[in-house]
Amino acid sequence: MRAVRFHRFGEPEVLVYEDIPDPELGPGEAVVRVRACGVNHLDLDIRSGISRLGISLPHILGREVAGEVAALGPDAGGFRVGDRVLVAIIGGCGRCPFCRTGRDNLCPEARRPGINRPGGYAELVVARVEDLIPVPRGLGFEEAAAVPIAFGTAYHMLITQGGLKVGETVLINAAGSTIGTAAIQVARAAGARVVVTAGSEAKLERARELGAHDGVNYSLPGWENRILELTDGRGPDVIFEHVGGEVFKRSLAILAVDGRLCVCGGHAGEIVDLDLISLFRKQARVIGSFSATRREVELALDLVARGELRPVIHGVYPLAEARLVHKLLASRANFGKLILNP
Repeated sequence: MRAVRFHRFGEPEVLVYEDIPDPELGPGEAVVRVRACGVNHLDLDIRSGISRLGISLPHILGREVAGEVAALGPDAGGFRVGDRVLVAIIGGCGRCPFCRTGRDNLCPEARRPGINRPGGYAELVVARVEDLIPVPRGLGFEEAAAVPIAFGTAYHMLITQGGLKVGETVLINAAGSTIGTAAIQVARAAGARVVVTAGSEAKLERARELGAHDGVNYSLPGWENRILELTDGRGPDVIFEHVGGEVFKRSLAILAVDGRLCVCGGHAGEIVDLDLISLFRKQARVIGSFSATRREVELALDLVARGELRPVIHGVYPLAEARLVHKLLASRANFGKLILNP
């Protein structure tokens, strides 16, 4: 089969489009013919060697895999050849305390395509049948591949972790990112007032089209003061933060009293100073949020299939153009999801 791998860490040029042996099929497993694979910032971190994950080389990236069952191994029941499926971004062990309490996103033994298993930058992927999720009828492969990380993460951050309530104000940073576009829609569906930041007026306008009530350009000096003005000096009740660095620090500074800041990333700076006096006097809550549970992904997939949420796809590219797609994502020129199609 054809796949994109990297044999050493580095810039996008380390990605190699090459022929490799087809994956071997074992008991309880399925071969999935990949029709679409989502590209995420984590892919860039893994490729460059800064992800803090134990990656074995050569490696195949790709966390979000949508396609068709091409073959089934012994004892692989529940699916037939030709079924349209997603490969779960996290396949829990089913035994640990996290899996038994519905928090499989925290399973220490989880199967994670694109991390500890070969991912979707390939024509074929092998997965355990229990890690397959049926794609609802009428939903395209590109749309399905755009759901798990964007909408799963947004739901986990805003609803499960952040406890966003009707009538609250939420600030969504970097609204032009894939998870930003999903968070706008999840927050609107929850009945919140949505304020966003983005790096250009064009992205702010598109965010308003998705349902944002107000927007501020964070490339302008003093953008955080404008957020305070929009909230009558209170600040947001909930902040959806995945930028890090100065954006994290300024966001925390304007968080409302007794507010919640949920964070799932920090590409602009992973280590920041924290004023503990301000933190506890405001009774602020900084909440880490990691990925999404399988149940949350299934819920998001159902809402997309029913038309209540809509993936925003910037573009679909041939697998051979993986280097170009990584450069495009790194430039932040996209608005919405980038998809590879083998």
